[in-house]
Amino acid sequence: MALQLSSDIAPEAVVVEDTHRWSVLGLLCLAVMLSLTTWFSATAITPELKAAWQLSGTIEAWLTNGVQIGFVVGALVSSLVNLPDVVRLNRLMAVSALLAAAANACLLLQPGPIGLVAARILTGVALAGVYPPALKLVSTWFIRGRGAALGAVIGALTLGSSLPHLFRALAGTLDWQLVVATASVTTLIGAGIFWFFASEGPHPFGKAVFDPRQIGAIVRDRPLVLVNIGYLGHMWELYAMWAWLLAYTRAALETQQQASPFLASLLTFCAIAAGVGGCLLGGVLSDRFGRSLTTAAMMIVSGLCALTIGFVFDGPLWLFALIAVIWGISVIGDSAQFSAAVTELGDRRFVGTALSVQLGLGFALTVLAIWLLPHVATLLGGWRWAFLMLVPGPLVGATAMLALRRLPSAAKLASGKR
Repeated sequence: MALQLSSDIAPEAVVVEDTHRWSVLGLLCLAVMLSLTTWFSATAITPELKAAWQLSGTIEAWLTNGVQIGFVVGALVSSLVNLPDVVRLNRLMAVSALLAAAANACLLLQPGPIGLVAARILTGVALAGVYPPALKLVSTWFIRGRGAALGAVIGALTLGSSLPHLFRALAGTLDWQLVVATASVTTLIGAGIFWFFASEGPHPFGKAVFDPRQIGAIVRDRPLVLVNIGYLGHMWELYAMWAWLLAYTRAALETQQQASPFLASLLTFCAIAAGVGGCLLGGVLSDRFGRSLTTAAMMIVSGLCALTIGFVFDGPLWLFALIAVIWGISVIGDSAQFSAAVTELGDRRFVGTALSVQLGLGFALTVLAIWLLPHVATLLGGWRWAFLMLVPGPLVGATAMLALRRLPSAAKLASGKR
């Protein structure tokens, strides 16, 4: 997932960038969106799987956590062997998407709890070969407007992650197998787009591999430490919100006496999919007003949503939906900018290690947050105030990014925009 820029840009390369980069970005985002449908394909049908297989609460959390753990393992192994520099990026993403589709389709075999978790872990490992390389590939096409371009890729990830909830809503009374099959088919289509249409741009990166010996230099670099604290605060909130919003919404609708699996899935889809606009907005604002300021503002808004959504748990429905959508926009809108900040602040000699450390720590933290949230709900006697557990994440993250903004080195961000 190294994003180290080559400083030698030929004049003709700029022409290629201006001519083709937007069409490449569009195709890449389409493929990412289709492939990432497998991430939450099981989470979107948790109630159906629990009823069909008599799953325990522990296994329920692993429907998402298995993917998170697999992703961390896949990303770190890929960095250790420097896989993106050994295999052409489009082929790596295509084969990885193909593997994700196959692992997701294993759910149709009804493998039982152990096989279910194993399939989810394998799905996460495979997706580690899709998402980080996509960020690297799109960065080879963009120097100007990189924040917006990375935001578009994260937006595609967001929309893809939300689509299983739409599939579930549209499936109506049909079996859960339709959701799983649809996610696998769309991922196969994504694999084909990667293989035949994705290509690297005119601004290739030098090799920037993961080297554990360089971790000490990263933890002594105050700007990078602050960026990573901001990222950890962001990740504490993000995937726990995505993973449990459906359960939260179902419980809220029951309290409002409007219980409807269709409506719960549709609202969850709308809230998460709204993050596409947040990603694009975050990229534009970050390039124009600064990465530190944009990420801090997004986390303040998302933290306020986590704080206030419990107050409208029992209605009115329109206000509950509005806060959920605003939360969906803000909770992901800053995501791409943390990686962009590392590429701008980090020493070129260890930017690959810095990104791998950021990614590994962030997704490892999501495992804890996803596991802990339903236990907090049980302790509190219901879901209403459970999301309060997430508030400290964006609060700490925003504080760290505002502290970064005051450092002289923050002038390196976004061409001088802090």
